[in-house]
Amino acid sequence: MQTLDWIVLAGTLLLIVSYGTYQSRGSKNVKDYLKGGNTSKWWTIGLSVMATQASAITFLSTPGQAFNDGMGFVQFYFGLPIAMVVICMVFIPLYHKLKVYTAYEFLESRFDLKTRTLTAILFLIQRGLAAGITIFAPAIILSAVLGWNLLLLNVLIGVLVIIYTVSGGTKAVNVTQKHQMIVIFSGMLIAFFLIIDKLPEGITFTNALEIAGASGKMEVLDFSFDFNNRYTVWSGLIGGTFLMLSYFGTDQSQVQRYLSGKSLKEMQIGMMFNGLLKVPMQFFILLVGVMVFVFYQFNAAPVNFNPTATEVVLNSEYANDYIALQDKQQAIFDEKKTIINQFVANSSEANSNAIAKLNSESDVLRAEARELIEQAGIAQNLKVESNDKDYVFINFILNNLPRGLIGLLLAVILSAAMSSTSSELNALASTTTMDLYKRNVSEKSETEMVKTSQWFTLAWGILAIGVACVANLAENLIQLVNIIGSIFYGNVLGIFLLAFFFKFVKGNAVFVAALMTQFIVIGLFFLDKYDFINLPFLWLNFVGCIIVIFIACLLQSILPKKQLLQT
Repeated sequence: MQTLDWIVLAGTLLLIVSYGTYQSRGSKNVKDYLKGGNTSKWWTIGLSVMATQASAITFLSTPGQAFNDGMGFVQFYFGLPIAMVVICMVFIPLYHKLKVYTAYEFLESRFDLKTRTLTAILFLIQRGLAAGITIFAPAIILSAVLGWNLLLLNVLIGVLVIIYTVSGGTKAVNVTQKHQMIVIFSGMLIAFFLIIDKLPEGITFTNALEIAGASGKMEVLDFSFDFNNRYTVWSGLIGGTFLMLSYFGTDQSQVQRYLSGKSLKEMQIGMMFNGLLKVPMQFFILLVGVMVFVFYQFNAAPVNFNPTATEVVLNSEYANDYIALQDKQQAIFDEKKTIINQFVANSSEANSNAIAKLNSESDVLRAEARELIEQAGIAQNLKVESNDKDYVFINFILNNLPRGLIGLLLAVILSAAMSSTSSELNALASTTTMDLYKRNVSEKSETEMVKTSQWFTLAWGILAIGVACVANLAENLIQLVNIIGSIFYGNVLGIFLLAFFFKFVKGNAVFVAALMTQFIVIGLFFLDKYDFINLPFLWLNFVGCIIVIFIACLLQSILPKKQLLQT
């Protein structure tokens, strides 16, 4: 990184933090601090909701996902527009009517205190873990690529977020997220056009799409019912809808974004705005990843994009084997480049098949490289991340973008980390304050409650930094966050659907059913993880929701009514 990149990076982050702190100073009561004084317009709500979901993981992992597997991941979001309609028709009107501070307040009036408390605790567990991961994800990747200290990066991201989130609460989060999304959109658009510009002369965007198609990267829709494939139209429409319903309808980090709306109409328009824009945005981010793939068809790519992993294996007894793989990769690249040029001139089936064959050979080499990296790590007693999906895009940025724009794209990644983390800390503090603290202590003044919320925000921020400092990488960071959510979201959504639509079910039945379901879902996850069953994590949202509804209805129907009357 050059001096100009540092100036752009530091200036962008400091401006956002300073502006958010200044604009949201002086919250005097709980309504101002936790609901932003109900002043947010629909565009602020829509961008804030989008920024909460679009963490740094989105902008680091999604292009890498497309680079490796193509556009199919977009199917994950197919259920989102459906969920937005349901939330606007059912969830938002009810929350607005009851004037709740958190989604879980409603459950006490419908069921009982213990059900409210249990649901709030389930949220705190999964969102507390996710907050740490949203800090850790960009930190570990930037530290590996740039050589920055990982612990220092975790602390830096966490502290910047804590400053304005503690100071201004919900309004600070909303104000900063609006500007963070502007930075994010601008940075990704610039990156996209620069990738296209860096393609060889004579290679148009249409040619790039044809090359990607011949390489199997443009297969968007999969209508199969194959459970070995995580991302299909059906998993997106069914599992994705249940995940999005739970995330946007019951996860306080999202609910708090639209509870700050100026009116019911502003909340609903903001959510529909998110529903209409989110799928195209994810499609575009995946397309950026596909264009990076096309770029590396004309420019030599490393056999593994994680520079730290490469360094480890080259300093081990497996160095010669790894160098041999690099040589084979270069030979494949040279041959493929010739065939791709022929394909652009004449897109014959023979050329298309040849490209697909060479890509398969390259994938085999990359898999062998990962195995060598893992063996080198074991031999040196080092924990090394061999899966390089999350390193593809950042590697491209640092090696191919001009000075200044590198700083801007790093600001995009860190802004995304800050926007998601601030929402999470804000929601964690609100839930702890309103669902646990306030409900179990004597009445406090408005000033005392604001101070308590600020202290809880600080505490959760410190805890998130702690989780980030001890976290470990999964196969793919964006999948890790979705896996954590899927383990809890189906159960929580089922509790809310019972509250909305199953009026005969009472609190005790729901409480017992929720406890049983959570253990069952965790068990199903581990059974799939160790290949005892085949149940992709997206389906856990659907399964968990159905199980808790079934058990609660069964308990309410068959057990003595005197045992299940609402307390």
